[in-house]
Amino acid sequence: MVDATIRARHAARRFRKDPVPAAMVRDILDVARYAPSGTNIQPWRAWVVTGTARDRLCAATVDALLASGPQPQEEEYRYYPTEFPEAILARRMAFGAAFGAALGIAHDDMNGRMRAMARQFLFFDAPVGIIFTMDRALELGSFLDYGCFLQNVMLAAKVRGLDTCAQQSWCQFHRVIRAELGIPEGEMLVCGMSLGWADEAAPENNLDLGRAPIEDFATFCE
Repeated sequence: MVDATIRARHAARRFRKDPVPAAMVRDILDVARYAPSGTNIQPWRAWVVTGTARDRLCAATVDALLASGPQPQEEEYRYYPTEFPEAILARRMAFGAAFGAALGIAHDDMNGRMRAMARQFLFFDAPVGIIFTMDRALELGSFLDYGCFLQNVMLAAKVRGLDTCAQQSWCQFHRVIRAELGIPEGEMLVCGMSLGWADEAAPENNLDLGRAPIEDFATFCE
């Protein structure tokens, strides 16, 4: 059951607008909190947005995106390196090509790419958005705990028939988000997440990029 859920989970980038019961969202977060955490730090904090709060946040963030253009904004932390190792860059470029093809957006279609970028900040139409933060005083090691927690959220959602998309892109607009949700300066934005019922017919939800085989990443020392 666990193996099947892990294999079935994928990032959904178009959702139906059907509501998600609040009790279901609470149940997902309730089970996710049992993630591993060194010395029981539990660095996670979740800001769940639905209804008018979600709509206001999306509108403010899209407005900020359109005002600034496609250039990256000042993020809370650097997600991508300045220069990718060749093998990793090849995987990233393959994703970009497949995703653009699924949406019918050519590489030089800047308007189309901007529209696609803006959809990130609409939570891809998902009715539930979650902004994740952690105390700014914590160190890099807490990201290990946080990754376990986020995986728990995504798997708990999947086993309930829901889908997700974890989105670091929200960190570009941490100042806008902080103002909209009243997030204290002492909290660092880690990522956002779309949560809802995936539109299974959408081509962007049917990408099959695969994963590198075990031989590419595991060394067995005896």
